[in-house]
Amino acid sequence: MVAYVRAGAALLDLGVAPVAVYGSGHDGAEPDPAKDGGLAAAGVPYLGPGRALDGERLRELRPELVVDVTYDGKSPYAVDEELAEGLGVPLVALSVGNDLGLPEIIGRFGELGAALGAQGPGPGAGVPAGAEEAVRAAAAAAGAGCGVLALSGGGAEQVHLARPEAWPELARLAELGVRLLDPGPGPGANWLTTGWERALALAPALVLYDSRAHASRPEGPERLPAGARLVPWNPEIPPSPAAYARFFHALAGTLGG
Repeated sequence: MVAYVRAGAALLDLGVAPVAVYGSGHDGAEPDPAKDGGLAAAGVPYLGPGRALDGERLRELRPELVVDVTYDGKSPYAVDEELAEGLGVPLVALSVGNDLGLPEIIGRFGELGAALGAQGPGPGAGVPAGAEEAVRAAAAAAGAGCGVLALSGGGAEQVHLARPEAWPELARLAELGVRLLDPGPGPGANWLTTGWERALALAPALVLYDSRAHASRPEGPERLPAGARLVPWNPEIPPSPAAYARFFHALAGTLGG
């Protein structure tokens, strides 16, 4: 199996190691530590961005399957379909968009992992109950006055503010009682791209900031209210119970504090 890094990290968590992984258009020649999961530690090679994969290198790996993700339910996100067709192997692209809820997304990866022989959490496994209960309790303790804003820094002049309903994990956190802040009307289905003054105006008490390598960290009084707490958020968390449990516990620890 060769996989997009997000899918590969999830399957590794479930007990199936890819022979190699590739990145997205956001990624460079080296793997993004925020997206790597345990792949580097497991010795899984990184091949670079998916749109620039070397067909000959792939053929040398002799994959029997290519695993990607899809946001629109139609096209693979990070690899060209023609490349997989040229290898003569199946291409599976599992949905990670908001057409499915978070438990269903994780469950689909569990089904694929089980089909590939994984001994880890199988079909039906979602975010562990303990992690969700930790979030629920922390959100209740924090109260309605603790607004949480998810964003991706775009440099000094702009920021991408997440629309909570567009992100399955954010939607699930809202169901557990976290008060996610909506950036308001404007263009963009998943993000509202605007100036940092909009983030300031929303007055978040806690900020989930995009921890991927291409995003800038939100620091300084001109970007966030004084005292706002920061929690790293990878918008491409591997869809496995273990990965989401780590994120939920990290958020609960800061939210409850």
